[in-house]
Amino acid sequence: MASTSQPLRGKRACKKIFWAVFPHACFILSLVIYAFLGALMFSHIEGNRKVNLSEEYRIFLQNLTYITRNLTDNMTENEARFKDKIHKLLRRAEQDWFVNPKERWNFFGSLFFCCTVFTTVGYGNTYPVTRIGKYLCMLYAFFGIPLMFLVLTDMGDILATVLSKSYNEFRKLQSKILASKLCSGSTCNKRNELKSRAQSKIVINEPLTIIEMLKGQSSVKKKTIKYRNVELFEMLIAGENEHAKPARNKSIERWSSCPELARGKTMSRVIENFDKIGKELEKLDVPIVLMVLVIFVYISCAAAILPNWEKNLDFQEAFYFCFITLTTIGFGDTQLEHPKFFLFFSLYIIIGMEIVFIAFKLGQDRLIVLYKKVISFCAEKKMPSKKIYPK
Repeated sequence: MASTSQPLRGKRACKKIFWAVFPHACFILSLVIYAFLGALMFSHIEGNRKVNLSEEYRIFLQNLTYITRNLTDNMTENEARFKDKIHKLLRRAEQDWFVNPKERWNFFGSLFFCCTVFTTVGYGNTYPVTRIGKYLCMLYAFFGIPLMFLVLTDMGDILATVLSKSYNEFRKLQSKILASKLCSGSTCNKRNELKSRAQSKIVINEPLTIIEMLKGQSSVKKKTIKYRNVELFEMLIAGENEHAKPARNKSIERWSSCPELARGKTMSRVIENFDKIGKELEKLDVPIVLMVLVIFVYISCAAAILPNWEKNLDFQEAFYFCFITLTTIGFGDTQLEHPKFFLFFSLYIIIGMEIVFIAFKLGQDRLIVLYKKVISFCAEKKMPSKKIYPK
């Protein structure tokens, strides 16, 4: 029996773990599928568009050839004028003139664009040009941004639980270390001796039975043996009825024989897990300095790795780029040469956005507390003082 019960317990534990992880995996898988579908859609629409050279592009080439023909051999005389003209001309240039759509809007480039859309980063170096692409981009962002925020909130609960438990364990360990330092050897020994003496004086008696307890009552002693036995019997039955377990409901009796009911119970638990999204994030209470330190370390790790494939970035530029990305500002001033490598950092971006989101939430709570204190302080100052008149 023991050998058969162990595999059953293992299967039940695996099922519990599966249904506990199911909501979180469902959100992440939905976001991944949504990103892949968007990449296929935009790569087909924007990658296969026809490039029509406009009149502005023709004028741009004419001006460029005119500037290059009028250059003299003596560059020192015309260097300042040449730079000024070239700068003005390049500012008018459209980025789309010099880019092949199929190269930019391949699958990885489109996937990178979709990630910048639903994460609300929007670097600006890749954008839809066709009218259909612009309309679909708006529709894609309309559904993708709420899904992304749902994933952030759900994963934020996990991070909040990990952070709160780690912080509480650290505080407990810190208090134990301080207590051990403050408590010297002699005082601790005296306290232990006093505790052992107090415990030795305590005598534990066995609990009385119901009959012995009832026999000790004066109301029962005064009555005759016949009525005393009847009363004892009735009181015993009443006591058993009070402490008896409630009768099982018919639905509970059918629970073990009907697997559909067990499935309904598990599904109700899964639905309750969906309803609890964001609750752990509201309970989080850790110092804001700790969150700032976590963000600094987190960004520093990526800033040390990113220059390995992006040769135009050093540590400081990579740190700036990661901060602008995780805060969803996305100026677009720093462009990546290999965006498909950065897609492997997609998990890093999502977790980093969650950490920044938690830090902003804690900062928001601290600001609300500060405003409440300021308003209550100002209200107390403006309250008129009570004047006491003599009788």
